[in-house]
Amino acid sequence: MTRSSRIRRAALAAGACTAVAALLGGAAAAGAATPSPQAAPDIPVAAVKAHLDKLQSIADANGGNRAHGQPGYRASLDYLKGTLDAAGFTTSVQEFTSGGAKGYNLIADWPGGAEDATVLTGSHLDSVDAGPGINDNGSGSAGILEVALAVSREHLKPAKHLRFAWWGDEEDGMVGSRHYVDALGADSAKISAYLNFDMIGSPNPGYFVYDDDAKLEKVFKDWFAAKNIATEPETEGDGRSDHAPFKDAGVPVGGLFSGADYIKTAAQAKAWGGTAGKAFDACYHRSCDTSRNIDDTALHNHTDAIANAVWQLSS
Repeated sequence: MTRSSRIRRAALAAGACTAVAALLGGAAAAGAATPSPQAAPDIPVAAVKAHLDKLQSIADANGGNRAHGQPGYRASLDYLKGTLDAAGFTTSVQEFTSGGAKGYNLIADWPGGAEDATVLTGSHLDSVDAGPGINDNGSGSAGILEVALAVSREHLKPAKHLRFAWWGDEEDGMVGSRHYVDALGADSAKISAYLNFDMIGSPNPGYFVYDDDAKLEKVFKDWFAAKNIATEPETEGDGRSDHAPFKDAGVPVGGLFSGADYIKTAAQAKAWGGTAGKAFDACYHRSCDTSRNIDDTALHNHTDAIANAVWQLSS
């Protein structure tokens, strides 16, 4: 039984009804002062897939890819920027040079929240030259885009500042995210968490949670456990995605991953479904990484888990 109910029972036994009323009024006021965090909404997977279809069409119109230094990359960035501008975000484009070509990061800030405790959510936007990169990493890019749009639709008023980022030239060694972290300098201390999402819709999916920071890991593991979805620590992408520069700078990092070219085991197939003995994504870094190379259920589960983390960590 709660503390207030114990007090009420004792007071009623003593006949002190007036004291009970005062205590209950005080408890109600205290409850009103500390409301529970707003729950994250369900993220419609159809909306995420619509963004993936757009990225596919951009690749189709620009030589079959969205790679760094290619017109498909800038067209992808322009699509996201226009969508976020219309939703009320303040966006900026950060330029850098890599391999003799100009590269771009897209940064989107939601108004409000304490900027000395920023929750930053990111994904790399570029593909490899070989294909359109719809799972790697259109899936992460589209997923966090739709979470950002949900922030706008829900008129979220976070206690911590919310920032979303889409990195350029990850495929050549996390160039864009490393440039961003280097430019932050001492201001990296103002980022309370960096959440990274690189491949979240693999066609033979797994559910891997970054284990770099125990608090952030728990947020994701608890969400999946509540859905009766087993998870494993993420090891395939260690040091291979955009969380690495942030971790190197001392920023707490977390994230999700659905698997690339590692092979799914029999135990993993039993836990998650799919096919044992085959890669999580047989089209990883290949021309067949198209809009047909996506598992809708994995995409939906991962995107909802992202939304829950953004809502919870920014409250």
